[in-house]
Amino acid sequence: MGIVRHCVVASAVALVLSGCASTSEPQDPSTEDTVSTSPGEPTPSPSPVAQQAVSDLAGTLGVDEGDITLVELEEVTWRDGSLGCAQSGKMYTQALVDGQRIVLSAGGRRYEYHSGGGRDAFYCENPTQ
Repeated sequence: MGIVRHCVVASAVALVLSGCASTSEPQDPSTEDTVSTSPGEPTPSPSPVAQQAVSDLAGTLGVDEGDITLVELEEVTWRDGSLGCAQSGKMYTQALVDGQRIVLSAGGRRYEYHSGGGRDAFYCENPTQ
């Protein structure tokens, strides 16, 4: 009877532990974590950070906000404090930063804005991530 009892307990423990196992792949912190829209999918209504990017671009280009199209809005985890827009010669915090990548279109040209870590969206002319 003792052996059967040990087998039952061992089986129960194995079942409990297998239910706790993660089915997702471990995430590599060097890659970004995309959560929202993909190109070609309908874009949700602009978030405050996307609206701020549209307003900034409209002011920079001297056009109406209605002339700017939100192409993509994506939640990302930036690899460091550069927010995916590192500039040569500058140092950045080495920590993951949650933020957004906002891709806008105006006059047939695409513009990429980045935000995160409490920083407002800014135009990133040469994205590094």
